[in-house]
Amino acid sequence: MFKEFQEFISRGSVVDLAVGVIVGAAFNNLVSALTTYIINPLLGILIGQINLSEMKFVVLGASFQIGDFVNALINFLIIMFVIFTIVKLMNKMRRDGSKSKFDESVEELDPQLEYLQQIRDLLRYQQLRDQEKDKRR
Repeated sequence: MFKEFQEFISRGSVVDLAVGVIVGAAFNNLVSALTTYIINPLLGILIGQINLSEMKFVVLGASFQIGDFVNALINFLIIMFVIFTIVKLMNKMRRDGSKSKFDESVEELDPQLEYLQQIRDLLRYQQLRDQEKDKRR
């Protein structure tokens, strides 16, 4: 079991995922700090309320504190813009003929070979189905 776990961990995709999660968490902290310490004070100057986290409005006696929601919305928009930019750049690189390491592992099959494989699979399925019928008799 330990050997299987070691093989699982040593796969490149697991390590890539772990690195992605760590970088994503660090990036989230960076964006949160940018929002809290730079963007919010600038917005506060424009709105006239320095601390956006205390921003609220009252309707029929009910107080809606929307400051934290505004902070989360700004964080979301910044992160989504960065992700959009990264994906757009990666798509552009692929269109330019660059191949990722995943593209190298996928071979393009000859259409005739694909049809032959489908026929083979269909014959195997029919053979197994016929064997099941014979067992039931």
